[in-house]
Amino acid sequence: MSPRRRDAEGTAAARAERRAELLATAAEVFATRGYAATTVREVADAAGILGGSLYYHFDSKESMADEILSTFLNEMWAAYDRVLAAGLGARDTLTALVVESFRCIDRHRPAVVMYQNESRHLATGPRFAYLTESRRRFEDMWTTLLERGVREGAFRPDLDTALVYRFVRDTVWVAATWYQRGGRLTAEEIAQQYLAMVLEGIQHE
Repeated sequence: MSPRRRDAEGTAAARAERRAELLATAAEVFATRGYAATTVREVADAAGILGGSLYYHFDSKESMADEILSTFLNEMWAAYDRVLAAGLGARDTLTALVVESFRCIDRHRPAVVMYQNESRHLATGPRFAYLTESRRRFEDMWTTLLERGVREGAFRPDLDTALVYRFVRDTVWVAATWYQRGGRLTAEEIAQQYLAMVLEGIQHE
């Protein structure tokens, strides 16, 4: 490899790393202050750079939000798809999906908070139409799984699957508002505690 090419690749890697750092900062600011209330200048201030310097990496605040949310959702669905492709029973599939959900919170906590607070508003714009599709896909995945669990005899026959879906969705993902990496329990340990509480209520004896 020529010195020029090596220098170019090193520069590209450094830019990619800096871009990731800026996105992490933007996600924290958006999650804390709210997307609509946050200015590009405030993101730049939090990152310790001039406002104009931020445009070297991103053309708009919308671009930053798009990349933050799409990265989170793409990783979440990749993890979910691996679970769904494993051919597990309904109970084990539910367990694995909840664990993956908490792992996503661990990796993308500010993005999860952003999604919860901002997705319905952002989804009204064409650039963020994928947020609505993801929400529909998410609901279909969970209700289909719960219905399968009832048919398999893994879950109670009188289960209201629509209600349980909302309960699982809300109780799991609201954890992003208080979860802190490096706390007393790991993401996986919190997931197991949640599962112990949920499954005792829906498992068919």
